Amino acid sequence: MRSVLFLPLMTLAACAPWAEDGDEEHAPATPFGFELAQAQQGLAAPASAVIDLSPEELRARLGTVRLIDVRTDEEVAEGMIPGAEHVALGKFDPAALDLSPDETVVLYCRSGRRSEKAAHMLAAESGQPSRHLAGGILAWRKAGGAVVRTD
Repeated sequence: MRSVLFLPLMTLAACAPWAEDGDEEHAPATPFGFELAQAQQGLAAPASAVIDLSPEELRARLGTVRLIDVRTDEEVAEGMIPGAEHVALGKFDPAALDLSPDETVVLYCRSGRRSEKAAHMLAAESGQPSRHLAGGILAWRKAGGAVVRTD
């Protein structure tokens, strides 16, 4: 019985990237055998909870998505993507968004960090992947996207 288990384990070990000479960059991302244990238990690896949209992808979807700016009041005063609503991250409550089942929300901030955090919050609340603008309004402006001032 021991040799029956040994061969499959050695085969799996041959596929694993191991760190050499303290090279953590090439160390396994998950513990050895983790995927195998998940498969045996019928668990699938979780799909990404957050989908990154490029400025071009967002531009093509404007008017068909609910766009939410999670920046601060001061940042929003400098301009927003047309059609966006403002809900600062500090006040962002995914449960209070009153989403319809067919509504797609896209979140954005200055650089993409806060909107990614908000997108994870929204995905956890809804149980569905959520979307955010990768690179935030900085990437939007760099790609020539329009910005309107809120006075």
